[in-house]
Amino acid sequence: MGRARRYVDGAERRARLGVRHRLAGGAGAADPEEVTGALVALHGTDPATVFLSVGARLAEPARTVAETERALYEDRSLVRMHGMRRTVFVFPAELTAVVHASTGLTVAARERAALVTAMAKAGAPDEVWLAEVERATLAALERRGQATAAELSEDEPRLREQFAYAAGKSYEGVHTVSSRLLRVLGTEGKVVRGRPLGSWTSGRFRWAPAPPHPELDEAAAQASLLGRWLVCCGPATEADLKWWTGWKVTDVRRALAAAGAEEVALDEGTGFVAAGDSEPPAAPAEPWAALLPALDPTAMAWQQRDWYLAPDLRPALFDRSGNVGPTVWWNGRVVGGWAQRADGEIVWRILGSEEVGREAEAAIAEQARRLRGWVGATRLTPRFRTPLERELTA
Repeated sequence: MGRARRYVDGAERRARLGVRHRLAGGAGAADPEEVTGALVALHGTDPATVFLSVGARLAEPARTVAETERALYEDRSLVRMHGMRRTVFVFPAELTAVVHASTGLTVAARERAALVTAMAKAGAPDEVWLAEVERATLAALERRGQATAAELSEDEPRLREQFAYAAGKSYEGVHTVSSRLLRVLGTEGKVVRGRPLGSWTSGRFRWAPAPPHPELDEAAAQASLLGRWLVCCGPATEADLKWWTGWKVTDVRRALAAAGAEEVALDEGTGFVAAGDSEPPAAPAEPWAALLPALDPTAMAWQQRDWYLAPDLRPALFDRSGNVGPTVWWNGRVVGGWAQRADGEIVWRILGSEEVGREAEAAIAEQARRLRGWVGATRLTPRFRTPLERELTA
């Protein structure tokens, strides 16, 4: 008979989260590279999320903006690119080849096919024309180093051409070749987002040539990515893994086997941890508080969330598309939400029926002061606004 699976309860999962996500006392990171490496990826759809996620985990947050900009735009040790589920993330530079092979190529094939189909339906030029525009665009970007879509359109005017999209549908519209083509090139690993035109909260990015990386075997890359993610987020269920990666279930199962993942028992059923990582933490972490931003990778890491997020809190903290807003954490649980008012004040509210106690409230208030201190005069408005965030800022 095989060895019985060890049961991992919610308390142990929350203890792992606090330490491995660099949120518990004494677990803070030294720099943005250390934060991103620990989390595998930072959500990059909302530019401010990257900086806020880093700042929440740095031992010394005062240089959050300067150090994160250094890593992204000077050292290029962090790279903003499309990854899992067609979403923009920030990855450690050494992980870009793994993400591209494990996830990006499949997404890219769908994106290019969708673009070609949409252009054909609109009577736009054919694939030969598109290939010519693509070559000219990449050549222009190499010459410039970094450029906006408008700047690239000066070098390749055909990027300005428009075509109708989804005619007759409720979401029909007009797209420019530049917006769709640059997205496809991003998923194909040919271009990445560079320095924005404005501040660190700006979404108006320049484009830059993607850093070179080796071409890896898809199955090996999937095993590598999944194994690394389990170190950060294990234990997790098969449903969690399928959701986070966006892969087919057959790919998830193959990667689990290749990575040597070990089974444990969870309240949700069978869970998986990285090879050799099934033992409990050596000692419990001290209680901790955190204010995490909208789309933070901790709040969005798992599909099954009851062990850290009570179901009755979700309507206030998520938008209709399932995007999480700013959250307040106490000792591994989401207990409320926060927002920044127009005058810069950081305000927060505890949700639900349970009292968190004076220790928790004092620790949360200290995190709010810490956040206000390094954000300074910057004003933060999440790209995807949630009911509680809107209410707190009203």
